[in-house]
Amino acid sequence: MRLYSLSVLYKGDPKVHLLKAAFDVSSFSFFQRSSVQEFLTFTSQLIVERSQLGTRASVKEQEYLCHVHVRSDSLAGVVVADAEYPPRVCFTLLDKVLEDFSRQVPRIEWPSGSPGTVSYSALDEYLSKYQVGLPPR
Repeated sequence: MRLYSLSVLYKGDPKVHLLKAAFDVSSFSFFQRSSVQEFLTFTSQLIVERSQLGTRASVKEQEYLCHVHVRSDSLAGVVVADAEYPPRVCFTLLDKVLEDFSRQVPRIEWPSGSPGTVSYSALDEYLSKYQVGLPPR
């Protein structure tokens, strides 16, 4: 069971953009890591773009399962995991991350934010906590 990425995005009109992301591509060879990370980012943006506001879904893309939650306030989260990782845990993680993000990052920053401008550092911590496949106690 493995998580590969955890992303927070903004579903703007007309475009979706990445606000913050954390990746674990250590299981890939050194030479594949940047292209895998690019693929994970692109796939996350595409899935949010195709999802309606206020929805949750799990989408299979190649050998990955992408779990997406787009809130009605246009804030979205995506977890990319392997097929063995329990979807329920992924959605619990997304709920926590989106709630925490919306408390720490002012809503006015969402439409214009980018990974370089948004100051939110908890994604890497969440990704490592949930990497084992079970929620922390």
